[in-house]
Amino acid sequence: MMWMILFLLLPLLGTAYALWHVWVLLPLSWPWRLVVVCAGALSVATLFAGFGGLYERLPLPAARTVYEVGTSSIIVLLYLVMLFLLCDLGRLVHLVPRSLLFSSWTGTATVAVAMVALFTYANLHYRHKYRQELSLTTEKPLDRSYRLVMASDLHLGYHNPRKELARWVDMLNAEKADAILIAGDIIDISVRPLLEENMAQELRRLNAPVYACLGNHEYYSGEPKAQQFYRDAGIRLLRDETALIDSAIVVAGRDDRTNRRRKALNAVLEGVDHSKYLIVLDHQPYNLEQAEQCGVDLQFSGHTHHGQVWPASWVTEAIYECAFGQHQRGTTHYYVSSGLGIWGGKFRIGTRSEYVVATIEQVGKSQN
Repeated sequence: MMWMILFLLLPLLGTAYALWHVWVLLPLSWPWRLVVVCAGALSVATLFAGFGGLYERLPLPAARTVYEVGTSSIIVLLYLVMLFLLCDLGRLVHLVPRSLLFSSWTGTATVAVAMVALFTYANLHYRHKYRQELSLTTEKPLDRSYRLVMASDLHLGYHNPRKELARWVDMLNAEKADAILIAGDIIDISVRPLLEENMAQELRRLNAPVYACLGNHEYYSGEPKAQQFYRDAGIRLLRDETALIDSAIVVAGRDDRTNRRRKALNAVLEGVDHSKYLIVLDHQPYNLEQAEQCGVDLQFSGHTHHGQVWPASWVTEAIYECAFGQHQRGTTHYYVSSGLGIWGGKFRIGTRSEYVVATIEQVGKSQN
């Protein structure tokens, strides 16, 4: 309840603060200022369109537009609030003249140029997918070295369409992996756009076996529909179960913690041959000590997006033991990915979109 109140209240307060500043900043007559302020308020309001099921009722192009505008505007709003707060503080200490913030073409141009420049960079930075290499060694017997491609948080749907997915598939195929592991949130908030664009067919182009676990967004989109999509896409969904890669690597996929009845990790791994290299896919990186206690070699997670934009990255770093990147507890290695795709507005500021290419080889054995 507290989080729901904050989710609703903070955007309302931020919108009121930012739009008041826009109102007094614009050197226009009041009807034109009213048009600009109403357009801004409407953009933020579209963020909540999904709660009433509006996306599902609109034609797909219109639903995409509403989704993009709403989820992008909340991020733009965040940076407008921070910019105006900085200006207000500057005015209090007499570093920013009052005339720059009231009915000022100079102030309007400065804010506009700053925001356009920032979000142009943020969008281009999101579209660049960072290739993270991860070299892992083990004393467990391996006939050869293995290359695994790992990704999380594709968030396919209204804002990540099939055309973008096709580019990602080509990128992952170029790695010529032994297997592809996906740590949840393949689907964003609805299966509808994935079905209408037949994205399952695109995922079937992946040139290696694909193993995945569920994320919280698969539950938001409807878990039974998500399961069917995984089957149609040729993805081996692991729900509190294990699979074997080439008789050498065990992959265990946990159901998302959204399901409060999911098995404990030690129950999932009961009977597993611990002489084999053991990887756990768990979407949300909570309770990392469990993997260490169970003798897991590598846990791969996602979910955090590393906050997606600064300073939200500071929030995730405060919440999670590891919010992004490599981590180790005892002999257990962890990698928490910031995600290949993204939720909402396609902006990355202070974070990155990535996929991981992990090489696993036995200590003392040359790479084949």
